[in-house]
Amino acid sequence: MVCSKVLSNSVSYIRVIQKFLLFTLIITSFNLLGQSIVHPSNNEAFLQNELAEIHISISKNNLNVLLGDSLYSNYHFPATFTYYSSTHNESIQNIGFRVRGNTSRDAYKKSFKISFNEYTQGEKFKGLEKMNLIGQHNDPSLLRSWMSLTILTNNNLISPRSSFVKLYINDEYKGVYLNIEHIDDEFLQSRFINDDYGNLFKCNWGADLNYIGFNQSYYYNLYELKTNEPNNDYLELIQFIHSLNTISHEDFPCFIEEHFEVDLYLKTLAIEMIIGHWDGYAYNKNNYYLYQIPSNSKFIFIEYDMDNTFGIDWFDIDWANRDFNSWHNNDRPLVERLLSYPYYKNIFNSYLNQILNELNTTEWYSNLYQKQDLISNALQSDTYYSMDYGFQYYDFLDAIDNNYGEHVDKGLAEYLIERINSGFNQIQILGKHSHPCVNSLNELDNPEKDIVRILDITGRETNFKPNVPLIYIFSDGSVEKKFILE
Repeated sequence: MVCSKVLSNSVSYIRVIQKFLLFTLIITSFNLLGQSIVHPSNNEAFLQNELAEIHISISKNNLNVLLGDSLYSNYHFPATFTYYSSTHNESIQNIGFRVRGNTSRDAYKKSFKISFNEYTQGEKFKGLEKMNLIGQHNDPSLLRSWMSLTILTNNNLISPRSSFVKLYINDEYKGVYLNIEHIDDEFLQSRFINDDYGNLFKCNWGADLNYIGFNQSYYYNLYELKTNEPNNDYLELIQFIHSLNTISHEDFPCFIEEHFEVDLYLKTLAIEMIIGHWDGYAYNKNNYYLYQIPSNSKFIFIEYDMDNTFGIDWFDIDWANRDFNSWHNNDRPLVERLLSYPYYKNIFNSYLNQILNELNTTEWYSNLYQKQDLISNALQSDTYYSMDYGFQYYDFLDAIDNNYGEHVDKGLAEYLIERINSGFNQIQILGKHSHPCVNSLNELDNPEKDIVRILDITGRETNFKPNVPLIYIFSDGSVEKKFILE
């Protein structure tokens, strides 16, 4: 509960600001209040200030098959996992071990998946059933995925935890890896408290959310069901995709508000474009999850696999200057339909403005160098670092501020500074537009009721902030979401 003095100041501040608003955006339905989304703290599996060592022991014959004939299969070979840090040592027998990824399987520095429960039901390491070890073979900085996840987390969006580790296989040092939390039922349990038993779909390349018929089998390869697999139920996903593509322009806003977490997606989309994540949904129809929340049946969008960011480019496109409002590729119905409404376009552009402003004032630059210092010594002896693109240690030291050439058009910070500067000139505010789902609007200003609590989008108590969507709980029990722009 906000104390009465703070509450009074917040209400007064709101009323003063309202006299000088360019416009007010309102969303009145916010069903996530019943199940606050949380971001779990980093535990022993995700150390932030040291590089733990992960040792995999596997028979020589199995390793040869794993890296040879089974390279493109997802078969898990039995192995032993050992974890060393300054505070914790642990070994787990009979884990599953395989190569992961798509095109990266051809890389010299491969990525790997560890499955603790593959052969021993219920086996976990620090609450994890699986662990993803990402080689980042095409990123000379080794920091792009980490930075992408950090920006998502700092903006209260759903994102995996991560940490840097050193990987050894049969005592051979394989180099510096980014350990990224796997998105699965354990991931849901730690974020959707008491609301973690819904359908989770991993959306692979080609998952553009276009309707391709009502036969469930048409969707199996594009949208992999990762929870509740025995039920194999795609019906609600297909119905959502069908309506997304066919419902009328007039009825779309009420439909999308009822079946999809729109605000969270528009903020996620803003970050996707700011970091230049072209390998996501908006440009390359790839690398995202959809989770259907059981308590309200809404789908929620979750980003993942964000290594091709911050100036990594294979298309000869200047991602640091690409116009936000025409950034997405054609035939992306979720983006195209939402941004066709001035109301949603205003929210999207307001999120762009908010995130750019925060990046323009935060300490991300020094944080990059701190993380570079953390992994620097381990990188010097990483012989696999140079095998795919010829990266050298001096390239790593230079990678924050300068481009490498070839597919790395800009240094990480070089890209972000340019993106911030160009982005401010691309913000488009279209004037005052009311919510297009007119039946959902409540009266904004009502002298008969007072604000008693203010929550942020994840359900956490906060004070008033301009340029941020906030949830206002009134003395009569009503709930409204107001988005006030300076």
